[in-house]
Amino acid sequence: MTITRRNALAIGLAASATTLTGAAPAFAANGDVFAMNQLMNNKGPADRPLGADDAPVTVIEYASPTCPHCAAFHINTYPAFKEQYVDTGKVKFILRPYARNVLDAVVFMLAETADDDGYHQIVKTYFETQSQWSLSEKPRDELLNIALQLGFTEESFEAALTNQDLFNAIDAARKQASEEFDLTGTPTFYINGKQFSGDMSLDDLAAEIDPQIG
Repeated sequence: MTITRRNALAIGLAASATTLTGAAPAFAANGDVFAMNQLMNNKGPADRPLGADDAPVTVIEYASPTCPHCAAFHINTYPAFKEQYVDTGKVKFILRPYARNVLDAVVFMLAETADDDGYHQIVKTYFETQSQWSLSEKPRDELLNIALQLGFTEESFEAALTNQDLFNAIDAARKQASEEFDLTGTPTFYINGKQFSGDMSLDDLAAEIDPQIG
């Protein structure tokens, strides 16, 4: 999918995430390893890392707000993961956008208007309310209603949706992930460069992270 301003304006029509999403996600084989300097050469929006800069482990997650597996991870697993690993300085966590459809792009465009704390709160809120807006016949209205609760005005909401430079950056993140990092579906995690596709439990994450933190 190539993201354009025309796509963004199209969410004003009665279209659901299902009609905007392309093929069902596939997943690359787990265990491929990418150099960290390659992964950190991010061509999309600037990273919003959480945790210590000198953490021994870096976890990068590419996520799509309309992806049920991504929502399940962020609702059920991420809070404990953040508490045990990110907040304790063991892991630097980076969430990156992978826009499978226009609605994914819109959520990340809204998040990009905020500071670092606000960015993660906006993404978290849209994951928690995924069923409310992603399957709606009027997704724009539902996205706006949630945005208003997050402190947006209708004017600031519209301004975010028509930021062409930001659209281009989000599309660049998707292209880079697909072409350079073999990403074919979400969520996909890179733990110190090692690729894992699909939802990960806290035990799955611990099995990879603990041996690397001593």
